[in-house]
Amino acid sequence: MSMSAPIRRVGDASAHHFFGYYNKSNFDRDDKRLLGQRVDRFTGDITGQETAIVGYFDLSASDQFHEVGQTTTWNWQMGSQLQWVGKANQIIHNARWDGPARDTPYPDFCSKLVDLDSGTTRTLPLPVYVLAPNGDYALCVNYSRFMVTHKTIGYPATQTEPELDLAPADDGIYRMDMATGDYRLILSLAQLKAHQPRPSMGKAIHWITHLEANPSGSRFLFIHRWTERVEDETCFLHRLYTVNGDGTDLRLLECADHPLPQLADDFDPNAVGTFDYEKSEYQISHPMWKSDSEVIVWGPHDGAIHYHLYDDTTGAARVIGPGILTENGHMTYSRDGRWILSDTYPDASTNERILFLFDTQTDTRHDLGSFYTPPDLGKHNRCDLHPRWSHDNKTVCIDSVHEGTRQMYLVDVTDIVSE
Repeated sequence: MSMSAPIRRVGDASAHHFFGYYNKSNFDRDDKRLLGQRVDRFTGDITGQETAIVGYFDLSASDQFHEVGQTTTWNWQMGSQLQWVGKANQIIHNARWDGPARDTPYPDFCSKLVDLDSGTTRTLPLPVYVLAPNGDYALCVNYSRFMVTHKTIGYPATQTEPELDLAPADDGIYRMDMATGDYRLILSLAQLKAHQPRPSMGKAIHWITHLEANPSGSRFLFIHRWTERVEDETCFLHRLYTVNGDGTDLRLLECADHPLPQLADDFDPNAVGTFDYEKSEYQISHPMWKSDSEVIVWGPHDGAIHYHLYDDTTGAARVIGPGILTENGHMTYSRDGRWILSDTYPDASTNERILFLFDTQTDTRHDLGSFYTPPDLGKHNRCDLHPRWSHDNKTVCIDSVHEGTRQMYLVDVTDIVSE
């Protein structure tokens, strides 16, 4: 089912703009300012030398762009992890450490907290992945590990890439206090490897991704991944976990370990299509909280892959949108839990991606638009739609390249969600 959903570009496209991932809103609490990164290029490999301007568009003042900082610590998928800090008039983004050598878990990188009222900037010792919704703490991981395991979301080192153990006891998930900058390791890769271990883990490199705190900040979810063949994402193995905010009460919701014929010596990873990984029947990706105790994810359960909604307490899972939501996408719930906002990956023949809303009360899908992406962008430089809700759930922001530049767009869904 298709309905009218007016769309407009943000800004004058005098430069390229994008926000990044789908898991956090780039709208401020009043839906009047829109975070984004401004760059001077449409595409290209990121080496750690390129600068992104960090700032926001004032939607109430003709989309005027306000610069609040700059960073060389960014990628095309997640940007600089730019995000609002709780209900304060503050933003945070990742940055490259430019001071004297220091003894921190990830010495090349840090984060910058900018107070928009005072104009002051405070440096925090670790790069962030995501903040708790109230802004009290951040969850932090190793972006240098991503450079080996999932380069699309990594940050290049300042000088030399660090050597990485496969599953060390001193790397994993750090929790950083936003007020003090104090941090501690609350869950290590060694612990995850030892938790209900699988034979496939023995020779594999391990990492953690897709962290997300629940609305109250009491628990967070993440995906534990491991592989022996980092160059082929179809060889990634996955487990979906939730855990308390302090690293206690670890719960395994799903394990997608499976045989890997691709590990044969004669397998050609170049034969794998750009988006084959996203369409794998064993993929676990894009988990998000619906509530403090419910998690939606694209993944397999009981031998079939769907949008599954898990009960974090019992581990029970049920299919959402059977026969309708049949492709992997970047999904989030509206505040009232009725609507799912999501997208698709590019169609192999048309290179078009669909943005849609799904009404969980009526099991009705509303396609909002189709957006072309050049097929030669490749894996690391691609531009997923990564749809994000406004706080009043009447507007959707996406990143897109369908007009030949990389820009952010606003889609008005008022008529649909108000019907």
